Amino acid sequence: MTTALSLTLTVNGETRRTASGSIAGLVRELELDPAKVAVERNGEIVPRSTLADVMLADGDVLEIVHFVGGGDHAATADDDSWEVAGRRFTSRLIVGTGKYRDFEQNAAAVAASGAEIVTVAVRRVNLSDPKAPMLTDYIDPKKITYLPNTAGCFTAEDAIRTLRLAREAGGWDLVKLEVLGEARTLYPDMRETLRATEVLAKEGFLPMVYCADDPIAAKQLEEAGAVAIMPLGAPIGSGLGIQNKVTIRLIVEGTSLPVLVDAGVGTASDAAIAMELGCTGVLMNTAIAEAKDPLRMARAMKLAVEAGREAYRAGRMATRKYADPSSPLAGLI
Repeated sequence: MTTALSLTLTVNGETRRTASGSIAGLVRELELDPAKVAVERNGEIVPRSTLADVMLADGDVLEIVHFVGGGDHAATADDDSWEVAGRRFTSRLIVGTGKYRDFEQNAAAVAASGAEIVTVAVRRVNLSDPKAPMLTDYIDPKKITYLPNTAGCFTAEDAIRTLRLAREAGGWDLVKLEVLGEARTLYPDMRETLRATEVLAKEGFLPMVYCADDPIAAKQLEEAGAVAIMPLGAPIGSGLGIQNKVTIRLIVEGTSLPVLVDAGVGTASDAAIAMELGCTGVLMNTAIAEAKDPLRMARAMKLAVEAGREAYRAGRMATRKYADPSSPLAGLI
């Protein structure tokens, strides 16, 4: 008969023997902080409050995850803050947390950008080095809103499972959903994306959804329960800039939800164009992280988003087919 001293488990894909009786005991044995992880046991998320009560059994399969790199205020007369799912933000720039040299550079870039929201990936805890630095040690989730995302998910089921774990790990219900169609282009699979949006909305999540630059798909996402529409400007990580200005503008005009360009921004002018089209904001990662000087680029992106927004609010001049002189031609000497 199997005893507690000879339990064999699969933890984050690795076979492990343990003497711990409960999940809480196992977490402590792994030198992890129960307040910073989420645990799934045999496909079911275990609420953090019950970790000490749930006993392990021989053959259990567990996933232990955390977040890795991947406040409201009263409005004033000229307040240009924006709102998503009842939460208000001043900065219209959202940045990612992947591809940086280290967490210190990542944190410095976030500060330089002025961003109030960062996207974070949900990944397995490294059991061989449980004391390794974590993103939360450098970017304080009490000061910066974490937006857990489903980067790398190719099915609705995987995305839903990832976000359930994310909610358990950090308590966040505002999430970024992306379900990819294939690895070469990283374009969204809109059928799976819509399916995941419906399920997540019914479970109380507030999904901000990465999608194709398609005004019909955007409307369907709004009806499915999305709280923000996030059309791609160009393929993820490509730096090609806004490829379809017409469809982005149609999405902005056709929805009552916030619209944030997500993916494809390469430099400051791309961010400004997105804002001039009337978008609520811009999300980017590679454009900052892979710049030769990430901190300078982060500042440039902050200014570009602000300038593009001001230009949109100002209302641009009409375009004309021919020249129109600034100075009157009458009275020339």
